[in-house]
Amino acid sequence: MKKISEVMTRDAKVVNPTDTIQDAAKLMKQCDCGVLPVGDGDRLVGMITDRDIAVRCIADGKGPDSKVRDAMSHEVKYCFEDEDISHVCANMSEIQVRRLPVLDRNKRLVGIVSLSDLARQSAGTAKALHGIVRPSQQHNQS
Repeated sequence: MKKISEVMTRDAKVVNPTDTIQDAAKLMKQCDCGVLPVGDGDRLVGMITDRDIAVRCIADGKGPDSKVRDAMSHEVKYCFEDEDISHVCANMSEIQVRRLPVLDRNKRLVGIVSLSDLARQSAGTAKALHGIVRPSQQHNQS
């Protein structure tokens, strides 16, 4: 069985809770991504998405100098670098997320794994991830 460490992105960009949301948005633009881990040193303390910036800051009238901590999600789902891909796929499908930060067993951030990282592994893996893209009642806009 392949491990997450074999498919994850190791050079994930990280923002600090005291960075501004403009800093986070610029980094998202630079790395062409919509999500960033929020770290305090090498400890994962949250995640921030482009949607978080729009909904938790801009929609509430907060400006670009607002802090990442004001928009980030504090409760973070993650996986460990030594977990089997199939286990992580099943977990991502269950909790319906497209990306997970990857930690070592000392809970230090070592990377990020995305749906596309996993889907490239095999047709079976892509099929297992089908549950992630099913509409949830909470976010369904139809």
